[in-house]
Amino acid sequence: MRLGNWLTADLGRSLLLTSQGDDLRSERNYAILALLIGCGLRRGELLALSAGALGNCRSDGKAGHTRTGPIPCWAKEALDRWSEASGIKEGRFFRAISKSGKIWGDGITPKVLWEIVKQAAAAAGIDKPARHDLRCTCARLCHLAGGELDHIQFLLGHVSIQTTERYLGCKQKLRFAVNDKIVIARDGLPVPFGLLVQILCPGPTVRT
Repeated sequence: MRLGNWLTADLGRSLLLTSQGDDLRSERNYAILALLIGCGLRRGELLALSAGALGNCRSDGKAGHTRTGPIPCWAKEALDRWSEASGIKEGRFFRAISKSGKIWGDGITPKVLWEIVKQAAAAAGIDKPARHDLRCTCARLCHLAGGELDHIQFLLGHVSIQTTERYLGCKQKLRFAVNDKIVIARDGLPVPFGLLVQILCPGPTVRT
């Protein structure tokens, strides 16, 4: 299932570079993009992120659940820069910034967040960004770096492993399947597996 654009590591880096700067708005936008790419946060999770939750990356997940995830060093550095520049120690971590460059309010709206992503994508030459692109990109880059499927599922907070597979957008490598490495001894000789099988997953048993 095609969910949008999966950015390469180079495109992800370009996206971040377009938001670099010394002003408050640039520091905020860079930190937001770093979290979206590096941690795969949902939009609602990022908007609800509180300053006191940044030990690892504790956020209010889907359906009101709270989950904790790791933050890569380069993303943590971006968060530290925004924290120092903004002086925000409690409440919502990401706030609106006025035209005069001052922080105001208690958070930002989904519309503002989407504008930040769209503007950075346009500056990086990324055509037609979709709302889940950076979350999918996080999953794909983790996978390409050798991340295990269940670890990526945990990072993204997916209940179903099938959802994680859709985010990765890749098929199983059946020609070189992982269970080909399993051998079973028969009369003292290893017998390798080398067949493909269609597995029927029955539904729940109905008792009468």
